[in-house]
Amino acid sequence: MKAFAQAERFVSEVEKKKLRSAYVFVGDEVFFRKRFREAILQHLVPSDLRDFSLFDFDLAETDLSEVLDRARTPSLMAPFQVFFVRGVKTLFGRGSNEEKLAAIEEYCKNPNPDALLVFVADHISIPADARRMDMTDKERYERIRETLGQFCGIVELARVEESEAVRWVTEYCATREVKIDTDAARELVDALGGDMMMISNELEKLILYVGEKKRITLGDVETMVLAAKQRSLYELTDAISAKDRVRALEVLDAMLSTGDGDEAAIGHLYMLAKTFRQMLVILERNVRDQRALWAALWHGFRVPPFAAEDIIRQARRYKSKRELTSAIRLIAKSDLALRSNPPTKRLVLEKLVLDLTAEPRLQTARSQDELQI
Repeated sequence: MKAFAQAERFVSEVEKKKLRSAYVFVGDEVFFRKRFREAILQHLVPSDLRDFSLFDFDLAETDLSEVLDRARTPSLMAPFQVFFVRGVKTLFGRGSNEEKLAAIEEYCKNPNPDALLVFVADHISIPADARRMDMTDKERYERIRETLGQFCGIVELARVEESEAVRWVTEYCATREVKIDTDAARELVDALGGDMMMISNELEKLILYVGEKKRITLGDVETMVLAAKQRSLYELTDAISAKDRVRALEVLDAMLSTGDGDEAAIGHLYMLAKTFRQMLVILERNVRDQRALWAALWHGFRVPPFAAEDIIRQARRYKSKRELTSAIRLIAKSDLALRSNPPTKRLVLEKLVLDLTAEPRLQTARSQDELQI
């Protein structure tokens, strides 16, 4: 487990207090950054002295010279000081930044032995497979290695391979005396796109949820983790967009047979409507890849990372915007039916699936018949 092995090495250095005067945390994986910060606080900063020992700066708001002056100055109130410095991107902005980099190098050559500087380069994303790193991120990382890396320790905060994440989930549950089924661990990791911070947060909720049962099943994950529910939804829309009526009904039955069942019908319908609206935008803007998808869908209207390719493929199965707007109208009609206290909510959703999986010409004929009536 490469990512976890590097994390353990750094935590071990902190525990043994065998640290360099300055480090650069490169990467946007919040899970490891939180873990490193907690280790630093635990072993280097007494809890009753944190107001005098722990400082957070952002170079977009505070001048680098002020940060370095604070780091050089011994504290009269605390035996050791820690400085977390964000905004590393500003060190490599437009214009000449040689003076700033030279100032950091000068500090590192003659540092305050009772201080630790941690520069946070969270504007760079490092995938689990470094070969797939975005070219811009790769260039930014190389510049940091060639400059700050000459006198600061470099610690990568990279994404985790899904197999590593599954193993971590299993091992962590064991430390809490909870057993997690293999398929449940895989679904948890897969549904959250390998995001370790989200995985760890959702896992804590699951452990509390199962309580005395001390066992986490696939059903528990599907009930408690929103992204897992969304995964089932994308399976449903995949079957609908492919006009696979039998599979769509099977997926719907599985969704209604877990968790809150029929009582979650309105929630399922809301997510279904949102997904079809997203597909309409994708078709209107001729989205063909993930990069274009993030640009087309605004914040709060985006899809989970694991569903990006799926929703693009599903949207492109529709030949026109008219098909998608017709589907959205059918969903709106079903929403009205659900809110009118029908004898069974399941029947309303099943009828909707039948309508959505009908061929367009059949849908048009049915609409005309309804108008005549």
